[in-house]
Amino acid sequence: MRRAEKDQKIADLRQAFAGAEALVLTHQEGLTVAEATDLRRKMREAGASFKVTKNRLARIAIEGTPYAGLSDRFTGPTAVAFSADPVAAAKVASKYAKDNDKLTIVAGALGDQVLDVAGVEALAKLPSLDELRAKIIGLLNAPATKVAGVMQAPGAQLARVFGAYANTDGAG
Repeated sequence: MRRAEKDQKIADLRQAFAGAEALVLTHQEGLTVAEATDLRRKMREAGASFKVTKNRLARIAIEGTPYAGLSDRFTGPTAVAFSADPVAAAKVASKYAKDNDKLTIVAGALGDQVLDVAGVEALAKLPSLDELRAKIIGLLNAPATKVAGVMQAPGAQLARVFGAYANTDGAG
């Protein structure tokens, strides 16, 4: 690999690390092309990315980022999953690692906090940013819906009373 290519790969990795809220380091031994493609597709669907990296280039790229504490974990056949959503990469990597023993989670990071395997698994169990937003919107909408129902009920009851009174008046 030429020096210019290495510099470009380092710059690309550094940019990816800078835009990520969380990183998950994995080892993938024996992962077929089809399996890797499937994992990348699942990552993309969740809003995350998955890149196989050269350890030396990744160590250089990670310097000066909040994830510098992971530098010593770049050993062996390493790939990095990262996402802007703090839990997306961890969720997909964790689920895929459970289903496929060729992928192993090594470590992770959330901001400048380095996570061990148990920490990545715990992060994967949290609801995603979109799920949290949906819950908050649901909580905010629920009282408004109840208030509207309560406000509407007396009017509907009055209408029924007037309607019943009008029917009895016309019949008598």
